Amino acid sequence: MTLAPFKLERYYALYEFKARIMLSSSDCESLSMTELLSMAPPDSLNLWNNLKLGYTETQGNPLLRAEAARIYEHISPDNLLISAPEELIYITMQTLLQPGDRVVVLAPAYQSLYEVAASIGCHVFYWNLHPTTQGWEADIDELKRLLTPPTRLLVMNIPNNPTGFLPSREDLETIVNLARESGIILFSDEMYRLLEREPSFRLPAVCDLYENGISLSGLSKSMALPGLRIGWLASQNTKFLEKWMGFKDYTTICNSAPSEVLGLIALQNRPNIVDRNLRIIGENIKIAQNVFTEYLHQFDWIPPRAGSIAFPRWKGKGSVEDFCRNVLDRYSVMIVPGSMFDYPGGHFRLGLGRKNFHEGMDAVVDYLKE
Repeated sequence: MTLAPFKLERYYALYEFKARIMLSSSDCESLSMTELLSMAPPDSLNLWNNLKLGYTETQGNPLLRAEAARIYEHISPDNLLISAPEELIYITMQTLLQPGDRVVVLAPAYQSLYEVAASIGCHVFYWNLHPTTQGWEADIDELKRLLTPPTRLLVMNIPNNPTGFLPSREDLETIVNLARESGIILFSDEMYRLLEREPSFRLPAVCDLYENGISLSGLSKSMALPGLRIGWLASQNTKFLEKWMGFKDYTTICNSAPSEVLGLIALQNRPNIVDRNLRIIGENIKIAQNVFTEYLHQFDWIPPRAGSIAFPRWKGKGSVEDFCRNVLDRYSVMIVPGSMFDYPGGHFRLGLGRKNFHEGMDAVVDYLKE
């Protein structure tokens, strides 16, 4: 098995801790330890203060699993596996796929959602999103053409990174029915779920809708705690869980005890943290809309329906890579070009979850005025 270089992560490795402002970060403004612990109910604070730094349960702390299960309708704590989100993508692909399997992936996407399958020797096909003036759209008829036998796995990321795409409830139900009719496993990366621009946009989790559906979620995006490295897989299919836990014995075995307790505290305060993040995103979307409206001849603004990112298009002089490089070199503001997602057309990812977003956009405006 050979894994291709992870373009986005290698790009971040070059600039993430050197640039003055990260204008393409996909997470929300991180909570501090002081902020998080100040939210802790007495029992959880006592658990934190008396925590022993020993091994933890492979499946994850039972209290943490119980709190995460409250997000779903048909998922019990026993239907969850806790681990780092990236590790969980790897575990899923390694346990459910074989060389030669057909895999369909919603694109653009985070590279590991298709690269791990390709490295196993699967045949990967892309269900491409298309930009419109109203937002990003997916063609269900195109998906029907792609889901030919013997498709083993359909991979989605909704809300989508990097576009902010979210299907309608009707389309999601159609997708689930297509998977069910053909016996296809449906893997849904839902790391940005809860960050919908309107409450009515929120969709049910795939693990609640489909007996062979898998939902990936965690604390990195909607909960603003990427440093904890805590996420989970949820599925009604207990055979999946058995395979995942057996594989995890060969990766991390168990999770960080402090991260699990801090994750428990975060989930106990989920509504407050999500509301805080949505306020930041809402203000930043207004700033972005104002800038891109003023500079219509240089940008196509494609509004996201959900998540903490957007994927506008550069129409100005030179390539989008030139634009990103120039803003980085002159203002120390890092912007990720769409080529890091293997997506053509001049797009770039815009992170909407950070409090210094306005400073980054001010730098973009200064660059444009040059």
